[in-house]
Amino acid sequence: MQNLEHSLVHSPRRMAGGRFISMLCALLSLGGAWQALAQEIDYDERRSAALRRCDEPLFHGRVEEARSCYRPLLRGDDTLVRAEASWALGDLRTANDLFRDAVNAQPRSAWPRVRWGRMFLAAGQYSDAGKLFDEALEIDKKDWGAMLAMARLMAERFDGDVSEQLATLQAEKPNLVETQLIIAGIALERGDAEAATRAAQKALQLAEQQKQPPLEAQTMLAAIEVTRNRDPDQWIKAALAYNPRYGTLFETLGHFEVIRRRYREADAWLKRAVSVQPDLWSAQREYGLNLMRLGRTADARAPLVAAYEGDPFNTTTVNTLRLLDSLAQFDVVDTSAPVLRLMLAKSEAGALRPYVEQLAHEAMATFSRRYGYTPSGPVGLEIYPNHDDFAVRIAGLPGIGLLGVTFGDLVAMDSPSGRKSGDFHWGTVLWHEMAHVYTLGATRNRVPRWLSEGLSVFEEWTTGPTPGVNITPNVLDVFASDRFLPVAQLDDGFMRPKYEGQVQMAYMQAGLICFYADQRWGFAKLAQFLRAFNDDPAVTTALRGAFGIEPEQFDRDFNGFMKQRFAAYLADPKRWTAQMQRAHAMLDAHNYPAAKEAAQAAITILPEFTSGGSAYEVLASAEEATGNSAGAIAALTSWRKAGGWDPEGLRKLGTLLLAAKRDADAAEVFAAVNYADPLAIDGHDRLGQLLLAQSKGPSALREYQVLLALQPLDSATANYGLARAYRMTGDAAEARRHLLESLDTAPNFRPAQKLLLEMTGDRKP
Repeated sequence: MQNLEHSLVHSPRRMAGGRFISMLCALLSLGGAWQALAQEIDYDERRSAALRRCDEPLFHGRVEEARSCYRPLLRGDDTLVRAEASWALGDLRTANDLFRDAVNAQPRSAWPRVRWGRMFLAAGQYSDAGKLFDEALEIDKKDWGAMLAMARLMAERFDGDVSEQLATLQAEKPNLVETQLIIAGIALERGDAEAATRAAQKALQLAEQQKQPPLEAQTMLAAIEVTRNRDPDQWIKAALAYNPRYGTLFETLGHFEVIRRRYREADAWLKRAVSVQPDLWSAQREYGLNLMRLGRTADARAPLVAAYEGDPFNTTTVNTLRLLDSLAQFDVVDTSAPVLRLMLAKSEAGALRPYVEQLAHEAMATFSRRYGYTPSGPVGLEIYPNHDDFAVRIAGLPGIGLLGVTFGDLVAMDSPSGRKSGDFHWGTVLWHEMAHVYTLGATRNRVPRWLSEGLSVFEEWTTGPTPGVNITPNVLDVFASDRFLPVAQLDDGFMRPKYEGQVQMAYMQAGLICFYADQRWGFAKLAQFLRAFNDDPAVTTALRGAFGIEPEQFDRDFNGFMKQRFAAYLADPKRWTAQMQRAHAMLDAHNYPAAKEAAQAAITILPEFTSGGSAYEVLASAEEATGNSAGAIAALTSWRKAGGWDPEGLRKLGTLLLAAKRDADAAEVFAAVNYADPLAIDGHDRLGQLLLAQSKGPSALREYQVLLALQPLDSATANYGLARAYRMTGDAAEARRHLLESLDTAPNFRPAQKLLLEMTGDRKP
């Protein structure tokens, strides 16, 4: 097995030129892939009777009997039937060619396009499936098969609101089993178990009336029981009695547990899925991916290799196996008090670890105290210098726009080197994700998504390394247009967004709701509200228990808070825009009095805006240009207190403070740069010198250790700084070693020569 694993893991490198492959290689991924016999249930009444005869043994788990039935259909005259039979037998390349022929033979028919798209949908090639469904709807916009397929596609991709399409299908074709299954799945994802139950029971009733397989309806009813924390055994037994090899049942139960972020529970279901049906490659893949979510990376390799052996062209499997290979380039370090397991790239571990370890430990101590919860085992923290590595780690595909993800007690995130300087504040991302570890753990992963995200945003604003309620105008514009969601429905903004950018709006609204609750009732009540979900109540029940308020009143009061807090902006949003434009224009024209006036007006209207080009920065530039350094310092200090963190802005503030002889304040600002841009060589020596001047030996030692790890051209200065820091902390041997390293590099380095003489004197009796 060791040799087999080695060949399977490494062979993907010879398949494509790039490190990772994406969904764009859809046709390639279909070519030559002989997969396990598909078990998707097709309820379409227009499906050929010959195919339906072969489906019957397949749906009962009699695979060889089904194969024997499908094979003769490959020799028939009907091209579409031959395509379907090839698909059922797993010969997707031949099926793809035959579907193309069927479409060409019937250029004005929606039906062959729907069937071809269904094959792509089953293979997870959503882009190609969507194109074919679009073509089918262009031919016949009322074709219910195309409408149903498109609804299924949108539901699987979490691609917007499909309620209108589903309502139309129910009205025009009320007896479609699949419509009810889609409705049930969406309702369950939203946490609406009652609506899911109604739809799933309707699906089961329709399937029995139409003599269709009940498996998917039974699976959905089992999943509903699981999400209600009840025993699904009744439905599991019924499904396995119909088909003992129906691994999709357990794969689906695992899927809904993953959605709820209950990865340990998902592990048990996915293990059963691959036990019941070892050749269900999607379940093998999901089992491996979930083991990685649990931090069991070594254990994940075997099911991923099995998935690759059965389906060697699946992009997620190939990319994840390549990622596992690359982990040899990482160091794994366990730290204590509290227990933290760090995984850092060898190339930057020396420079990054001191800051990561300190901030992570601060976060863990802070959140343990605030939420009354301590993880039972180590918290894992994986930091990826290559963004595509991180994207594959969390989703199996490059190109994901996220910065960090939390899997229970494990956090994965971008390294500062994964983006350009100033693109994101890695310290805030770490703080945000660490908050998830504690809010999830304190509720046994039962906290609603919106509340966990809202608390993480709230912690960014109040306890993190960049405190300040940082709000952009578009958030307030969305609020003013009445597009904030009711608190009881806020999860929909994350799960089923209805307009572009709604997910980001949901983050901001959730953070503002937590901020409001803290302002009104205090943090103790906010923490009580979180802990209420440990008993798995509805949001309505938790609101009543913690705050003594109905959700409708909560929404009204929150809206009142928003209108009061942001009254200046909401009264006339165009005025803020006009003042911002004028401030920048006057600064460019060197009309500094006018620039200051406009910038101050913009700050008064919306002091929470600290992003690039903020009015604070315009004001600081105008003050400095007129020789008012104190005014520039005041503007940038206010910017930082409001949440500003751009590395260049912080460096500017630190430089102004140095010039004003405010060395202690300057050191504090320069230290803050390390949580935004720690891998820049410039600045560590300057901060180290300031810390030495303040007799802060351990902190200075860290700065020079980081500087040396960054391999500067001037290593003499780094070693000289280390020598001074070690001397201050009482480690004479290390001080002498680094001093000699400095002089070995630069023999005429006068400060080092002087220190050597002083240290020689230290050794005299």
